[in-house]
Amino acid sequence: MSQPKWMSLLGLATRAGKVISGEELVIKEVRNRKAKLVLLAEDASGNTAKKVTDKSQYYGVPVRQVTDRYTLGHLIGKDARVTIAVMDQGFAKKLLALLDES
Repeated sequence: MSQPKWMSLLGLATRAGKVISGEELVIKEVRNRKAKLVLLAEDASGNTAKKVTDKSQYYGVPVRQVTDRYTLGHLIGKDARVTIAVMDQGFAKKLLALLDES
C-alpha cells in the first residue's frame, strides 16, 4: 500500500527545510505571518487544537487536521508531533490541494 501523495510532499518539504514543528514554534511563526499552512494531528488535545486553530484563523493561515501525532512525526523524521507549519507558499498550496481532494 502506498502512502497518500500529501505525505510524500510533506517529507519533501521537510528535506527542503520548509517545515517547523512544535506548538510554540508554530504559534510564533503564525504570529510572524511566516507560516503558510498548519497541519494539526487529529489526536491533539482540545486545548492545543483550539489554541492553534484560533491563532491560525486570526492571522489567516489555513489549518488542516491530518493523521495521528505519531504518523505526523514520522513523516518529518522526528518523534510524535501534534502541530507542523509549512513555511513555503508553493509547498503549502500543493499540500492544501492534495488534502482537500482526499
